[in-house]
Amino acid sequence: MTFMDREKTERRIVLMIATISSFLTPFMGSSINVALPSMGREFKMNAILLAWVATAYLLSASVFLVPMGRIADIWGRKRVFLTGITIFTLSSLLSGIAFSSFQIIIFRILQGIGGSMILGTGVALLTSVFPPGERGRALGINSSAVYLGLSLGPFIGGILTNYFGWRSVFFVNIPLGIIIIIFVMLKLKGEWAGAKGESFDFKGSIVYGASIVSLMYGFSKLPSNFGTILLFSGIAGIIIFIILESSIEQPVLDIKLFTTSKTFSFSNLSALINYSATSAVGFLLSLYLQYVKGLSPRIAGTVLVSQPVVMALFSPLAGRLSDKIEPRVVASFGMGISSLGLFLLIPLNLNTSIYYLISVLIILGFGFALFSSPNTNAVMSSVERKYYGTSSGILATMRLLGQMLSMGVATLIFSTHNLRVQITPEYFPAFISTLKTSFIIFSSLCFIGIFASLARGGIHNNRV
Repeated sequence: MTFMDREKTERRIVLMIATISSFLTPFMGSSINVALPSMGREFKMNAILLAWVATAYLLSASVFLVPMGRIADIWGRKRVFLTGITIFTLSSLLSGIAFSSFQIIIFRILQGIGGSMILGTGVALLTSVFPPGERGRALGINSSAVYLGLSLGPFIGGILTNYFGWRSVFFVNIPLGIIIIIFVMLKLKGEWAGAKGESFDFKGSIVYGASIVSLMYGFSKLPSNFGTILLFSGIAGIIIFIILESSIEQPVLDIKLFTTSKTFSFSNLSALINYSATSAVGFLLSLYLQYVKGLSPRIAGTVLVSQPVVMALFSPLAGRLSDKIEPRVVASFGMGISSLGLFLLIPLNLNTSIYYLISVLIILGFGFALFSSPNTNAVMSSVERKYYGTSSGILATMRLLGQMLSMGVATLIFSTHNLRVQITPEYFPAFISTLKTSFIIFSSLCFIGIFASLARGGIHNNRV
């Protein structure tokens, strides 16, 4: 086998492994959304606790993503990936056998640690083996797998919850996780460590993690005084972290990545805004369909599947377009379409047609497909090879922080509308009011994000 043949084989193997794992984590997240009402009924959980089942994973993954990306650059991206998929699979088993809401949240935190290792290395592995001219296509396929996971999650999760109970949603991930582990051990022979031999910044990682926890947990506790104190403590911690990282030789997060590359900075900001505006939509609509519309988990999942199916269909096309057209053009257009879709959700009420909802979800899916893979291509093509793991971790952190903020906004609005209760018919008007407020905020935020996306520089004349 020639060197060129070996390279092509290696690329196919990495693409296959990254694609399967990129399917697994969003599949878990989207299937959980459909299972939450059943879980809530068994453990008598209110809307705030249900939100924390989803949020615990996001918070944990957000805390560990940047450090794990840096560790992957130093220790090896394949090693960190393999460790992550093992932890993720084990935590799926533990979550499935949990017998209290507290245990589920704890095991979701563990799952977040494993997820951070997967998310911090998958895109980095792809970028390591695919040259710039083919990178957009590979990232498009990878994004398509993400959306396929999002697509099948509500549908399969609904069927599993309907016929086998919510625990089966966790158990179904175990065989897929085992398959990925075996495939990595037997087929993936190489190792990639762009910063091998460099030191790891423990102090910076601790400050970063504590700041993120304080920031996100404080946001979820607003408008209480305790929440305000935590929020400002988190902001202060982030400022201290930036000062600290700017003064050491080998930081966990190289601040110069943001200060020296306009494309890197604004692409990550665009990702943060986009996910902040869109991530809570599935959670809110799942509650709406099952509580207000009285649909079964299976039917609700079938309705929600329309958005990620469109994402999966159009992401490879968007990735290929970003190899030829500047990503800021494609991504900004996608952000505009997403903003329109969120705006069309504002009139949602007790009598809204399911067909109207499906139409809006299709618009949202198309907009998000045009945004995601071109934005990822812009981020990963704007940095040096040694920073692939770190950059992948930062981008995934922007995604998870956005998801956290999105869920935080929803949780905050639940609190201000006095919905710290189980959602029963007497609370439907308050719940609908919560939806309207949420979608007004999200559509406005997404519209602002268009300008952040347009502000980034080009990549085609500055390939890495």
